[in-house]
Amino acid sequence: INPLSLVEILAHIVVQFEDKKEAIQFLEKTEAKVKSSNEAVALCKVLSGQILLEKLGDQDATKKVIEDVEKILDDIDGITSVHGRYYLLASQFYRLQGKHADYYRTALRYLGCVELSDLNRSEQEQHAFFLGLAALLGEGVYNLGELLAHPVLETLKTTENAWLVDLLYAFNTGDIVLFEKMTPQWSTIADLAAQELKLRQKISLLCLMEMTFNRPATDRQLTFEEISRETRLPINEVELLVMKALAQGLVRGAIDQVASNVHMTWVQPRVLDKQQISSMVQRLDCWCKDVNSMELLLETKAHEFLTL
Repeated sequence: INPLSLVEILAHIVVQFEDKKEAIQFLEKTEAKVKSSNEAVALCKVLSGQILLEKLGDQDATKKVIEDVEKILDDIDGITSVHGRYYLLASQFYRLQGKHADYYRTALRYLGCVELSDLNRSEQEQHAFFLGLAALLGEGVYNLGELLAHPVLETLKTTENAWLVDLLYAFNTGDIVLFEKMTPQWSTIADLAAQELKLRQKISLLCLMEMTFNRPATDRQLTFEEISRETRLPINEVELLVMKALAQGLVRGAIDQVASNVHMTWVQPRVLDKQQISSMVQRLDCWCKDVNSMELLLETKAHEFLTL
């Protein structure tokens, strides 16, 4: 019998063990018997990790399992049936640990390994809600476009948490006015209310990124006054905001303290929503027109150049 198929069968058996420590020992013995297949070994470890986390509450042992499985899967080409289970286990672990950024990444990868239709409505709503919170609270998570483009968010639109989708769009575009307008909704979530200052810092950085993105490449000089107006920050805090954005690699540019402006040369690439793509198309159209104008100019002036 195929080692991976054997472990798949045993997965239905180990859940019947009343003594969960015996189940762990059984899976450890099975590992030795299926060591010819890295996928089968990885699945044994993932099944052990699920028991350790969900039944025994041993987070330290679960962390060790996650690290071991990650090393095994790194050596396997492509995506296997084990990857989805691994990402589910890792995301559950990081959620319990309160590691929002790690949860966000692993939960998105889990959803990329499964068919959404294989999850019931309740599971879809739960994943969408927790992912939304993690996107807002995750340290260093500024690329929200991947989540906004995922169909799992559609499940929230008919629930009492539909406001979370609107809030994610507000963050993605750096819309501080909408963020403040929605305070009565998001402040009902204890985790968000407790991190209000960090949320304001994050949306201010995203606002700066959006300002840079929306400017044509030939006009990326932002004044402190413009940034202050868009981010609703006092002018004396604008320079610190720009320094944070530069330090985190969200933008590149130079600050002119004397002239009180910033010249931006680059903004971190992100997955774009439809409105941002539309804006990009318009700028590409303008660029094409500029190129055509230069081409016509060269054609009309070519004679002068050739006779010099």
